Amino acid sequence: MAELQSAPRPGRPAGQWGPRGTAGVSIAAALTFEDVHVSIGDRHILKGVTLPLVPGEIVCLLGESGSGKSTMLRVAAGIQRIEKGEVRVNGTLVSSAGYHMEPQRRGVGLMFQDFALFPHMTALQNAAFGLSDLGRREALAQARVALKRVGLGDRETSYPHMLSGGQQQRLALARTFAPRPGILMLDEPFSSLDARLRETVRNETLAILRETRATTLIVTHDPEEAMVLGDRIALLRDGRIVQVDTAAEIYRKPADLGAARFFSPLTEISAQVMGGVVETPLGKMTVEGRADGAQVVVAVRPLGALDVVTKGEGIPGRVVSKREALGVDLFEVQVAGVDEPIHLRRRSDINLKPGSDIMLRLNAEHVLVFDPD
Repeated sequence: MAELQSAPRPGRPAGQWGPRGTAGVSIAAALTFEDVHVSIGDRHILKGVTLPLVPGEIVCLLGESGSGKSTMLRVAAGIQRIEKGEVRVNGTLVSSAGYHMEPQRRGVGLMFQDFALFPHMTALQNAAFGLSDLGRREALAQARVALKRVGLGDRETSYPHMLSGGQQQRLALARTFAPRPGILMLDEPFSSLDARLRETVRNETLAILRETRATTLIVTHDPEEAMVLGDRIALLRDGRIVQVDTAAEIYRKPADLGAARFFSPLTEISAQVMGGVVETPLGKMTVEGRADGAQVVVAVRPLGALDVVTKGEGIPGRVVSKREALGVDLFEVQVAGVDEPIHLRRRSDINLKPGSDIMLRLNAEHVLVFDPD
């Protein structure tokens, strides 16, 4: 589409996004993974993944590097074949062990982690790349709508190397949603952005996803990002889905100790159940559903499980370190009987300093109890 060049058009100042509500609406599609297995060489990457997505929802794939997140996107987009199981779009089979629908027929838009922009094409040509089925005039118009929405309406003739990292990210996003696919895939879309830009870009990207109404899968390794973006989170570990739920539920009720560790630092205390109760250096708490003598791990998060008081009843502790971060204090507190300092977060208090003696009160309803892993 070499002819898709144009003189610069008036646009918003650099760095500003276009008006919300102008991205264009897609016809959202259902997407289903059913017992999907993928091997690459001698590595078994996906090990029986089952995940249904309803039209219009945003699901974040969360997990460590190598857990299989990006492979799931590549499978859905048709870039990666599967050896067992099925993938369906709106009930239509697109992948199985014996069948593979071509990527261009699936109605899936994929934004790669490295953006994969065409360096020899202008911003307008990049945005129009997936619009070859439209007439030239309509393709240009639709590409310009996408560029304007991401704040690049005045950079039509710029090549990727002429754009900043944040602008390249926005161009890649525009190219992904410009064809208005029913399914969008974003692979670590904010990983290359600095902290100053990340929150703004993330919020605007979420607004665009809501505007398009496309069913969306987003790969991330950042729990906070997944909780902000996703209607649901699918937590992957070693090629398997450990848990799928809303952000609130997966945080309140993690499937196991490994899932809890992924969402928050923990202070872990080994204990034994006796008479439905465990005793810890932080206090007693009731445990349901475990026999006497059972070994458990009591997991304490930095926020919610312990209240800090300077007087009154509680467990004595001493502040051994403190860092201030945007109105929040990050403490390490030493408590007798706990091997490692306990990590705590609370509203900033200038009166609490390293060496301060404090009292801790346990909020048992916010404490997690797991079987040892």
